[in-house]
Amino acid sequence: MNPFFTKYTYIPFDKIKFEDYEPALLKGIEEEDKEIDAIVNNPEPPTFKNTIEALDKTGSLLEGVEECFYNLLSAETTDTLDELAQKMSPILSEHSNNISLNPQLFARVKHVYDEYKAKGFDGLTEEQKTLLQKNYDGFVRNGALLSDDKKEELRKITSELSVLALQFSQNTLKETNAYTLHITDEKELDGLPATSIEAAKEAAEEKKLDGWCFTLHAPSKIPFLTYSTQRELRRQVYMASNTICTHDNDNNNFDIVRKIVNLSHDLAVLLGYETYADYVLVHRMAENKDNVYKLLHDLIDAYKPTAQAEVEAVEKLAKQMEGEDFTLEPWDFAFYSNKLKENSYNINSEMLRPYFELSKVKEGIFGLATRLYGITFHKNDSIPVYHPDVEVYDVKDKDGSPLATFYCDFYPRSSKKSGAWMTSFNEKWIEEEDRCAMPQVSIVTNFTKPTADKPALLTLDEVETFLHEFGHSLHGMFANTRYRSLRGTNVYWDFVELPSQFMENYSIEKEFLLTFARHYQTGEPLPDELIQRIVASRNFNVAYACMRQVSFGLLDMAYYTLTEPLTEDIPSFEKKAWADAQILKSVPEACMTVQFSHIMAGGYSAGYYSYKWAEVLDADAFALFKQNGIFDTKTAQSFRDNVLSKGGTEHPMKLYKRFRGQEPSIDALLKRNGIKAE
Repeated sequence: MNPFFTKYTYIPFDKIKFEDYEPALLKGIEEEDKEIDAIVNNPEPPTFKNTIEALDKTGSLLEGVEECFYNLLSAETTDTLDELAQKMSPILSEHSNNISLNPQLFARVKHVYDEYKAKGFDGLTEEQKTLLQKNYDGFVRNGALLSDDKKEELRKITSELSVLALQFSQNTLKETNAYTLHITDEKELDGLPATSIEAAKEAAEEKKLDGWCFTLHAPSKIPFLTYSTQRELRRQVYMASNTICTHDNDNNNFDIVRKIVNLSHDLAVLLGYETYADYVLVHRMAENKDNVYKLLHDLIDAYKPTAQAEVEAVEKLAKQMEGEDFTLEPWDFAFYSNKLKENSYNINSEMLRPYFELSKVKEGIFGLATRLYGITFHKNDSIPVYHPDVEVYDVKDKDGSPLATFYCDFYPRSSKKSGAWMTSFNEKWIEEEDRCAMPQVSIVTNFTKPTADKPALLTLDEVETFLHEFGHSLHGMFANTRYRSLRGTNVYWDFVELPSQFMENYSIEKEFLLTFARHYQTGEPLPDELIQRIVASRNFNVAYACMRQVSFGLLDMAYYTLTEPLTEDIPSFEKKAWADAQILKSVPEACMTVQFSHIMAGGYSAGYYSYKWAEVLDADAFALFKQNGIFDTKTAQSFRDNVLSKGGTEHPMKLYKRFRGQEPSIDALLKRNGIKAE
């Protein structure tokens, strides 16, 4: 029996074999087709219940298999999984198109929509109104009003886009894994912290090599660029990292980018929009590209002068150390920036690592959730996992009732994509009056691994990343919606980062840090003096970091506001697109676009600005906690009730204003970053 065809509470990773995926995906397609046919052929007149609610319940088998399959494709892939994904991608795309372009199904949805619209949507709850509008808009935005020949054209575009996005991601992972800096001369380790050297030694042993191996995965690459005194080696690592997928081999992404951008534009035009950004932003808080550009240029106006001053200060120190003839290159910036931070605040990432043992960080972050919301975490080793590194926790609500299952996958490996993300194997919605589907959420990261001599010791940035992804997880855990398609993180893309970025605020709060930050050897708490230095240095190079994010937002918008096909050389297009926000000199061979998975394969197309928009929201939201107390349970309950539990049941601005009592203002962010006086 295929494990996917059995009833299970948790994904049976211990029973699933590679051979199970394809038949389960095909069976899921077959079952959803039957469910759609039942709706279409229902002899009763279309109603909200027999059409809109029924449609929301279709495809449960397929969704369950897809969630498992695509999560593993990111976290624990193999060549055979990659090949199957390539094979299934057009099949799944065709299936999706068969539903969204089904004229009889759309006719029933339109009948219900027109009927309720004529009477001002009376008789529906806010959640039902949202579901009805989302369903109707979804069909229209997926081509339901197109002629038959245009529908066929749309099918081809969406199928090709799904294959290209998958190929883009696979190429990026292969190129990342292909590079190793192999060091055999111990002198070339100068400046590197012991944690990096130990990890590199173990990496070499895994590859059956002498010496030390450094890779392009963040826990290896970032410390190397920050601490290595070997400028030529820093240059090699920087260039390897910034030329991923630009080489003349099978992993080159230049043509794939051009095809993705042009097909996205074709799709938008086919659906009646001038640009792909116009198509996307209709269902975003930003609403249109003018508002996105206003946000990005407002940030440039506010932050760029400070960012330029920050870079000049780094350049000044570099010249003091190396001589007036020294020219600061991009591979030098992290190194000399760290030196300036040490000189200014007597602090660096390695100084803090001993206080951030992963097990203690977990206790601290879980404890924060307990303090704010009353929920508790209980490790459960009996739940099957897809890799030995994965830990699972039963999460209980403040009344002791089951709330969620929480998977944690912390360490890098060659089968895992770089970066960090929250995902789910199932999110909660109320299936019937007395029965819920419980959320099973997961965070996947690439944190510093333990070594033979030391436990996993994190940097403050990694603690912040943990808080970020945990915030997404709470959004999934607290979901309390009636309908599956509105659950959890199924919200406007420029609202989804609020719960995650909100949690990052706690990373420098003394009251929070003292709940868990203890030296892994002595047990001594993080000294007040170090906490003061953390707080004092929080805005170090904050404007430069802002400009970096804004530059990514400008690049994203440049591609997806094109009104003509992209024919220009990708690196030159990139450099022109983000010129207004660039502070450091550029390297001709470097190219971000071809590894920018967020906007080419990750759902952030015409949406990367969301991170900065959510930063405005999170600063404004946390200002209320600062006012009432950062652990204030009444404020936390309001945040849970009005934001975290509501999913996509209402327009996000309504939800935010209900929590905050006002629309967000950029002032809180400017004050937090020291750009504007308190």
